[in-house]
Amino acid sequence: MGKEISQENVTKFRKNFGKDNRNSAVQRAATKNGVLNASEDIAAKVRLNRTFSIELDTGKVTNQRHSGRCWLFSLLNTLRHQLADKENMKDFEFSESYSFFWDKVERANVFYENIIRTADKPTSDREVAVYLDSPDDDGGQWAMAAGLVQKYGVVPASVMPESFNTNDTSGFASSLNLKLRKDAVELRELKNSGATEGQLNAKRDQLLGEVYQMTAIAVGTPPEKFDFEYWDDKKNYHRDADLTPKAFYDKYIGVDLDDYVVVTNSPDKPFDKLYSLPAEDNIVGGKKITLLNVDMEVLRKAAIAQLKDGETVWFGNDVLEQMDRNDGLLDSKLYRTDELFDVDLSMSKAERLQYGQAAVSHAMTLTGVDVVNDEATKWKVENSWGDKSGEKGYFAMTDDWFENYVYQVVVHRKYLTAAQLKIADSTPEPLPVWDPMM
Repeated sequence: MGKEISQENVTKFRKNFGKDNRNSAVQRAATKNGVLNASEDIAAKVRLNRTFSIELDTGKVTNQRHSGRCWLFSLLNTLRHQLADKENMKDFEFSESYSFFWDKVERANVFYENIIRTADKPTSDREVAVYLDSPDDDGGQWAMAAGLVQKYGVVPASVMPESFNTNDTSGFASSLNLKLRKDAVELRELKNSGATEGQLNAKRDQLLGEVYQMTAIAVGTPPEKFDFEYWDDKKNYHRDADLTPKAFYDKYIGVDLDDYVVVTNSPDKPFDKLYSLPAEDNIVGGKKITLLNVDMEVLRKAAIAQLKDGETVWFGNDVLEQMDRNDGLLDSKLYRTDELFDVDLSMSKAERLQYGQAAVSHAMTLTGVDVVNDEATKWKVENSWGDKSGEKGYFAMTDDWFENYVYQVVVHRKYLTAAQLKIADSTPEPLPVWDPMM
């Protein structure tokens, strides 16, 4: 039998609360204005004045709307900035719908792979339960987006524009989750009845055809070829006909995404090691998710070096912590809730990861940094929430927030040391499906 809360406890709690007159004043402020408004430090706006010593001109922001496609948007944003510089098209946008389409089909195939592989385990098994909890998910990692680009190329947004179901993925996700769970029943029963590999593959192909059909109905059919037609910023007309998505990527971007490394700061694990997330890979036979886990200073220095060279940086973070969406502020001391409640709410980064407080919940793009006396003080961030959040869609982030809530940056290999690259090229240690880096 556990320890109950006694009436004596309740009387003591009430008495102690009433002893401090401060509690009544703070209670009135919090109940009237809400916990965050009552604890907000308005000095954050001073700390985050929007002047940056290094700032790239990146044009209008994109908008993922009611979807979890930030990882796709952020990678395509970094690529569109490079195309914009080469072709004088500052506000060019790739089709996020195109990449989203192929992610749905490829991710279903990975789901089937995992379901068949674990068919001998009960559905209550921790690994199986994770797969069944969210068979279809909008969220993802940089390597997942990179793998889609490598396999399927890219197309302009004008060729495959956003649809209702990409702007709001909830309805389609509900139907696709239902379908995939139903498919899991069939595949597990087929595997456990002694079906041959050929029989399993035939059933899998049938089910994948149905996923393709559902995705095409909801999102549209991806183009095989298209004409690239545009006016550049200098008012010159261009037309490039009969391009495939891969030929378009090779001709207009040509970036080798294998030259980039996902550098991670996950202090709940040993540093200077390479990890992988096999349970989150989205393409069978495609690009694998690997994470080079290092001290935070490595992430900071590499990101600054890439920005100095004129290239934006994909980064994974926990945007829901200490964030003002309207003003576009990211500051570890933005909401002083510990002072409001007069309770110690501090946890280390490692503790937050270990005890479920932390998550890599979002991906954005670094487009600037303010370096004072060789130290980063604040960063400029391109978000994918449209131009109504922040300053025309751009956020400002203190370096302290970077330290506490940034978990991944993606940088070119040339910004890492020989020792770090040796680790990045080593055999990774696989992380379980429930790891917080997932």
